[in-house]
Formats: sequence, C-alpha cells, structure tokens
Amino acid sequence: MRRMIFVLGIILIFTSVATAQENPAQENQAQENPAYARLLATPYFMLAPLDGETASTAPLGIAPATPATSAFASVTLAPAANASSSSPAAGSPQGVQSVFVNYQWQAYAGYTFDRFYVVPGKELNTNGFNLSMQYYFLNWFGLDGEFAGTITTQRGVYNGWLVFGGGGPRFRWLGPRGIELWGHVLVGYSHFTPQTPFGSQDAFAYTAGGGGDINIRRTRFALRLGADMVATHYFGTYQYSPKAFGGIVFKF
Repeated sequence: MRRMIFVLGIILIFTSVATAQENPAQENQAQENPAYARLLATPYFMLAPLDGETASTAPLGIAPATPATSAFASVTLAPAANASSSSPAAGSPQGVQSVFVNYQWQAYAGYTFDRFYVVPGKELNTNGFNLSMQYYFLNWFGLDGEFAGTITTQRGVYNGWLVFGGGGPRFRWLGPRGIELWGHVLVGYSHFTPQTPFGSQDAFAYTAGGGGDINIRRTRFALRLGADMVATHYFGTYQYSPKAFGGIVFKF
C-alpha cells in the first residue's frame, strides 16, 4: 500500500513540473502570435478571424473562413474558351438549305380533258377527272400511278365512259422557287363504254407526257398542269388521243 502511494506521488510531481514548463511556453507564443492563442482557445474547424486580423496571420497556411469564401458562396462560371466558335451567332440560319422542302410522296386530283379518236374519221370529246400518286426514291426519280375516268358525249348527250389505269416511272427536275418539271410513262389498262359493233370494250393502253408543278406560298400544296398522249388499241386499230389536265397536288 505504501509503495502505491509513493508511486502516485512521484507521478503527480512530474505532471506538475511538465505543466509548469508548458504554460510559460504557450503564453510566450500567444503573446508573439495572437492567432496561435486563438487556435488554442477555439475548437477544431470553428476558426473565425479576430478583429483586425487578416488571412496571413493564420497558422500553418490555413486561411480563416469569411462569408465571401464560405462553401455556400455564389460561383460565377466562365464560358468555355471555344464556346463562341462552336455556337452559331444570333440570327444566323440553322442549316436551312431552302424554304421549299422536297417531299417523297405526292397525291394529285384534278380535271381531265381527253379527245378520244375512236376510229379514223370519228372522235369524241371527253371530260372527267384523274387521280394519281407518286413516290420518289431519289430527288429525280420515282414511281407514278394514275387512274382517269372521263365521260363521252355526243351532241351534248351522255354516251359512255373512257377509263384508264396504269403505272410506271417518273422523272423530275427541281427548279427555283418551288417549281418542279416532270415527265412520265404509264402502262396499263383501259375500258370504253358503251359496247360497239367494232370490237371489245377493253384494251391495252399506255400514256407518255409531262407537266409542271408550282408550289403555293411555301406550303405542301402545289398547282399542276400537264399534257399526255394516250395510246389504246380498240377495234383492231390504234388510237392516239391527246389529254390535258390540271389540279391540286398535296405533298407529304
């Protein structure tokens, strides 16, 4: 028991001597450097600048926290060095090639006039409609399908129908201001009524011709005018009948 008391007494003596030696050293450093005294008296990560202190008085190169340098201070991001060169200037065109768009599909409906040469020395003026659809694989080449039906009249009296349906290649040239010039060749079938004593009512037929489309105010609509030569084989002979037409085109 006495030995334990003796050992504890020696430890207390050494502790008192060490504390007495540290306190003067700390007091001397605190007098020489006010920031050091603040470091001793302030909890860790809670440093704040004293009155009249600047960031250069902080020990160990630690900059004192200020409202301007806090973690939640606003940050202004500078634009990238090449931002001005990569972004287009205001008001400049964004890759616009033309105000007229070239669509692949076209649908047409309009009026048709056909002068049908029945047999040599006999002709019929026919009036009606024609419908057609075009699809362009390329800007200059596509496929064309058409159906036309006209009424035959003699002396102002209805006499019958002349019907044609066929398809074939179509070629076009895209001009300025939405103008489109084209040509086509169609091969198909025709039907003529009424029945005549000259032969069958059905015959092979083909059409060759062309025309032009004019866009309407930069829309999907256009005006079409065209002319064809219709060849048929009725009554043991060939007929070559001119046809003129006009109407509206819708592009999509």
